[in-house]
Amino acid sequence: MTTSKNTKAILFDIGGVCVLSPLEAIATYENQNNIPSDWINYAISRGAPNGFWQRLERGEIEMDKEFFHGFNADLRNEELWQEYHTSFRNSKKKLKDVANPTQLGDHVSLKAEAADSRPTNQDRGAQPSNPSRPLDPPQPEATEEESGRPSLSKLAKDTTIGDPVSLESEDVAQKSSNSNVSPTTQQSTSSSSPSPQEATSTLDSLPPLPDIDGESLFWSMMEHSRTPDPYIFPALLRLEKLASKEKPILAALSNTVIFPDGHPYNRLSIPHESDPRSHFDIYVASAEVGLRKPSVEIYKLALDKLNKHDKQRGGSGVKAEDCVFLDDIGENLKTAKELGMKTIKVVLGKTWRAVKELEQMTGLVLMDEKTRRSKL
Repeated sequence: MTTSKNTKAILFDIGGVCVLSPLEAIATYENQNNIPSDWINYAISRGAPNGFWQRLERGEIEMDKEFFHGFNADLRNEELWQEYHTSFRNSKKKLKDVANPTQLGDHVSLKAEAADSRPTNQDRGAQPSNPSRPLDPPQPEATEEESGRPSLSKLAKDTTIGDPVSLESEDVAQKSSNSNVSPTTQQSTSSSSPSPQEATSTLDSLPPLPDIDGESLFWSMMEHSRTPDPYIFPALLRLEKLASKEKPILAALSNTVIFPDGHPYNRLSIPHESDPRSHFDIYVASAEVGLRKPSVEIYKLALDKLNKHDKQRGGSGVKAEDCVFLDDIGENLKTAKELGMKTIKVVLGKTWRAVKELEQMTGLVLMDEKTRRSKL
């Protein structure tokens, strides 16, 4: 196959796309600590735009004691706790009722989507990696009890996480309920202007806020997102090896954090060949540019870099319609699509589907035959 003339550049998110999703670590933490499902993701995402998580990803604050103190406070926001119980959980139930589980990309919550899409043993190890790379993929036949936590990858030492989003963000395009009212509007309507007496009464009737160790949670997320995805990462390696006439520009567009100097996850602490940046022609990291997805400005910045890069190599430039963007977050894809990019939703536990869709868009072979046969 040859590259589609309409695809000059492929942009990848990192966490949840090139490497395992930190949202899986959140789900594990909630399950192990008896925390209501989706509460952590809800609290983080609803803190936007100026929660401590968002400020860290824009590089406005350092990863220090002040950050972890503020992050803990964001996870214990009483107003959001009330909103989560009175609006979010009811909306999630409605979406589960209308979702079609056979349709790829149904707009459901993380937990609803993950319920039947956890990686199988075949999913974890079916796609072989390049043996010349220092990669520790999950073992294909190991059970969770046998394998334990996935091993860290030297290739992903400085890879940073994807953007946690709420159900409302994931469901920006939800229309399957045949209603003209968006989930956000439903939330606004259902929780509009309670009286002070009603708010106090509701808060008193809620279960107590869960006690979350924000620092422990944070590092479990960082650790989990060190392991390369067993399908998308090998596809990226195949793209790297293409002849120059076939190869599209490879770019990363990721919400990131900056690790402290000397920390083993800091990219300055690892050799160049183990830096994930070495796989990309363009690398746009939110914490380094002061912008984060889904802000349209960071997409425009990435497009400007792609355009200049293409012209420097003798091309005619890159426009949004020349790009394919892969992300696991619906809101991030919405911005890209509005700019004119082609988009691929990477679904938790079913990342091989994104590779097949990318093959269809580009006309390139990005899976080995054994994996392809197992997924037909």
